[in-house]
Amino acid sequence: MLSNRKSSHRKRKKEIWKQLRLLVFAIGLILLFIIIDSVMVSTIPYFKFPSKELQDNKRRLIQEEIGNIMYGRLLSLASSSLTKNNTAAGQFSFLEESAGQTLEWTPCAGKPNNADQGQGKKHNGYILVSANGGLNQQRVAVCNAVAIASLLNATLVLPKFLYSSVWKDTSQFGDIYQEEYFLDYFKDDVDIVKELPPHLQALDVEAIGSQITDMEIMKEAMPSYYIEAILPILQRNGIVHFLGFGNRLGFDPLPPHLQRLRCKCNFHALKFVPKIQKLGSMLVQRIRNHKSKLTEIDKQLFGKYMPSYELAIRNRNLKRPVKYLALHMRFEVDMVAYSLCNFGGGQRERLELQMYREEHFPTLITRIQNISISPEELRISGKCPLTPEEAALMLSALGYTSETYIYLAGSHIYGGLSRLQPFMQLFPNVVTKEDLLSPEELEPFKNFSSQLAALDFIACASSDVFAMTDTGSQLSSLVTGYRIYHGRGQATTLRPNKKRFARILTEHADIDWGEFQKRVQNMIEENQGVTPRGRSVYRLPRTPACMCKTR
Repeated sequence: MLSNRKSSHRKRKKEIWKQLRLLVFAIGLILLFIIIDSVMVSTIPYFKFPSKELQDNKRRLIQEEIGNIMYGRLLSLASSSLTKNNTAAGQFSFLEESAGQTLEWTPCAGKPNNADQGQGKKHNGYILVSANGGLNQQRVAVCNAVAIASLLNATLVLPKFLYSSVWKDTSQFGDIYQEEYFLDYFKDDVDIVKELPPHLQALDVEAIGSQITDMEIMKEAMPSYYIEAILPILQRNGIVHFLGFGNRLGFDPLPPHLQRLRCKCNFHALKFVPKIQKLGSMLVQRIRNHKSKLTEIDKQLFGKYMPSYELAIRNRNLKRPVKYLALHMRFEVDMVAYSLCNFGGGQRERLELQMYREEHFPTLITRIQNISISPEELRISGKCPLTPEEAALMLSALGYTSETYIYLAGSHIYGGLSRLQPFMQLFPNVVTKEDLLSPEELEPFKNFSSQLAALDFIACASSDVFAMTDTGSQLSSLVTGYRIYHGRGQATTLRPNKKRFARILTEHADIDWGEFQKRVQNMIEENQGVTPRGRSVYRLPRTPACMCKTR
């Protein structure tokens, strides 16, 4: 009997070991498949568009947050409308410019100079520029500096970029733009060198009175100011250093040859360095499935690193769009706080923004002490940045559906996922460069905000439709101008009129969805043709100095 028990025990033990071996084998087999799959994926030079699972996880995280909903009824109407019309691919042909408008204007700022503006004039010295701000502010400063050097018949030293405690970026001109290409492009227009001659390098320009700060130059100053105030200093000391130089040259009226130089600089001479072109091309390639033909905008942006859609054809199982909309959403905490507006967050939000203002904008606090204007008045006058919720309502009213793929450009949204909740509920297919590029690919750009901003510039400029929430944004202005100049009338850009939109939204409790759509569409259409006084050629280059009429 004892022997029978021992025999039975041995059989059970063998059975258990057999089951354990099978379990270990199964686990090993699964791990082997995972390893093989990883190796196969890594051999494909292609980073998948965010999977459905990743998109679902993003939506789940958003739904766990509590958003500050300001227009709940309109959001509900928009959601119902999107559900009914979800078979549409989105209004990607909305507001394409007429053929007549397209044929009337063609880019011509890049043509060689027929007459040398500086011929026979005395050389007056050297101009140094230390540009402040981020990528877009510095781009404008560089092109303004080219025009000023021509105006004063001086040699421009390749501009430097100031380090900012806000941007925390040490990038210089050559880290973002191709230096040799820039110098060569202007060789027949303006004398530009990489550095000062040796005899001037040790000079203390501040001590001799040749350093000019932004505090000493009015914003958008006219050429007459530079002739009267700056030229005598340049002629006396042989050198002038502009420190800051943010938006310190006006637009209208300005001699045509100076305007042309600005356009030549912005639309032709400033080419991103190869590493930015290459990663930017990869980014755009990963957003859209394919493109029937590459455009002039693509050629200008990518150079020899043009996007290739052959891999997309071989990977048809990857769900990606044929077209995409790029949205520059300006809703960072500094902009929100500076606006003095309310955004539906109650007392907690007001206290938080007030504390931010006291820490970062003390002069603003002093300035508004004796000014009585309510947040409601600011909103109705169009002074408040559009919230993600308002941006979602605008796009919904224009006919874009939940199937629309949206590339989101910009910095961190104030309020994070909570604030993005209403936007993501209507438009779940939202991606950023961080979604589409791996950490390893972004590593060389880490801690270089201007280089990262260049990727956003590229994705926005190359998009099928570009939309913005703030028409005063420098990135939005530059991208708009780039698309007008190189887009041949086929690069749709959506620019809201915040004042009109605010008035439409005041009726959010009663207006029906059809009327809301009609009024928003009229707002966008009518705002496209507005030509503001003193317009920027960086944003609106259809002027004889930048573009030529063919008839």
